[in-house]
Amino acid sequence: MRLDGRTALITGGTQGVGAAIAVALARAGSNVVLHGLRDDEQAQETLQACRSTGVRSDLVTSDLMADTSSAVDQLFEMALACQPSIDLLVNNAGAYIDKPFLEMDYETFDRTMRLNVAAGYFLTQHFARRWIDQSVRGRVLFTGSINGLLSEPMHTAYDASKAAVAGLVRSLCVTLAPHGIRVNAMAPGLVRTPLTNPALQSNGAMEWMKLHTPNGQIPEADVCGGAAVFLMSDFAEHIHGQTLYVDGGMSASQQPDLPDSMIEIAARMAKPQ
Repeated sequence: MRLDGRTALITGGTQGVGAAIAVALARAGSNVVLHGLRDDEQAQETLQACRSTGVRSDLVTSDLMADTSSAVDQLFEMALACQPSIDLLVNNAGAYIDKPFLEMDYETFDRTMRLNVAAGYFLTQHFARRWIDQSVRGRVLFTGSINGLLSEPMHTAYDASKAAVAGLVRSLCVTLAPHGIRVNAMAPGLVRTPLTNPALQSNGAMEWMKLHTPNGQIPEADVCGGAAVFLMSDFAEHIHGQTLYVDGGMSASQQPDLPDSMIEIAARMAKPQ
């Protein structure tokens, strides 16, 4: 699965899942433009990892949560100024900033939706207009989440935003597929990132999450890279409007923490009568 001759913009591409996707695309031969909130040590580390593969790699910074409309316009122009041939777009930038539902305020909810949904929506619109005008068969990948399918307490705004991403991918598919533009999503389960590591280090958290993941693994974010390369590659040419869950089977497990008594009952019921 090679992406030689392609150029990708990856939002939120300097750390965590975004960095894993950026490095994987670069290793597959794609030039990359990394977008991040700031030019810091982590951003430079990811940039150098991409450059070490031999592809052209650039970094741009902006805050997509502050003023989504102007920030998206600015990011679009900055990215094209770096590499005008961008034909792959990864809408990965996102954040979890929830408060308990009964304490949620409009500004926190709105900031979540601006970054997790609106930024990708309008950035895709910018590129789709350009690609259609230039007859470019572009490819778009959103980073969803298992939280778009399975909900958690304290995640009402975040869960709603990730469910919206899954719906958005389907809508953009039926809108843009006739123009030769593919839109899909890659949705991680729980992976280790700078944002999730603090929670995983709390007492018993890692063991509990492994119990709720059928393959028993909580991997590094690198596992997301291969899925992203596949969905952007020619191997996925006929895949449109889909969300690929990279979750170790978590989304397939209905009752992962059954007590022994229920397991015994299920075993008896499964025996031939």
